[in-house]
Amino acid sequence: MDHHTVHLAQDPDADALLSRSPLAALVGLLLDQQVPMEWAFKGPWTIAQRLGDDDLDAHRIAAHDPDAFAALLSEKPAVHRYPGSMAKRVQQLCAYLVEHYDGDAESVWSGAGSGAELFKRLKALPGYGEQKARICVALLGKRYGVTPEGWREAAGAYGEEHSYRSVADVTGPESLDRVRATKQEVKAAAKAARAKDS
Repeated sequence: MDHHTVHLAQDPDADALLSRSPLAALVGLLLDQQVPMEWAFKGPWTIAQRLGDDDLDAHRIAAHDPDAFAALLSEKPAVHRYPGSMAKRVQQLCAYLVEHYDGDAESVWSGAGSGAELFKRLKALPGYGEQKARICVALLGKRYGVTPEGWREAAGAYGEEHSYRSVADVTGPESLDRVRATKQEVKAAAKAARAKDS
């Protein structure tokens, strides 16, 4: 992965790690649920620091004692609102990468010949459902220059240019606010639709 500067954690050290480390990007996106985006994407850097490293190592995390790893994520400030269950998910993700990609997160996309294949590989990752896989395709395409043929189609609506739907569209504080506003509108519309149906 060439160095692309991302601004997902809105923290220089955490963003520098996300910019250079494919595994950090995958872990950040994994953590990006039920917590503010910046909190989630600062997680990989916090985990690396607590492990005494400047990057994440899939082999090392997968082999880590699960209770000790959960304790590491639970230390204040916690890496996630649910540090115990997220610790398990991060280890499952790393174990899968070790088993299928020899621990090299970048191989998930460097070996994908098309957007559809990239989506399929991402969706197979533990903790990645359909939506997260589509967002990841968009994130890789828009922020990391990973653009196999058909990547925008594989990303669905998240692949649209000049949209503010997901982390893939965040380039700094202003776009982060726009993505937040869009997400709130979508939530409000869904809530109104449910109220109408009931």
